[in-house]
Amino acid sequence: MKGFRYLKNVATLKLDQDACIGCGRCLEVCPHQVFSLAEKKASIRDLDACMECGACALNCPVKAIAVDAGVGCAEGLINEWLQERKLRTSGGGCCS
Repeated sequence: MKGFRYLKNVATLKLDQDACIGCGRCLEVCPHQVFSLAEKKASIRDLDACMECGACALNCPVKAIAVDAGVGCAEGLINEWLQERKLRTSGGGCCS
């Protein structure tokens, strides 16, 4: 999904860099490489790639990350389902 974008500038993701301890867990769990790590601090590298799944916030040991989880994640799942359905109904699937 590299390069995939949800809606521009609407993700609820927030990072408190002062609270960040640079453990890198957000980088490990983020499915869209939203974060980067430099000088022992995380930063948001690509906000528009955030699907708001909440994995980063759930895994941050110091609660430096906040996100309104669920909205973007649900959109991503719905879009994936619609794409699969489109392939099946257009004859692109194996069982059409």
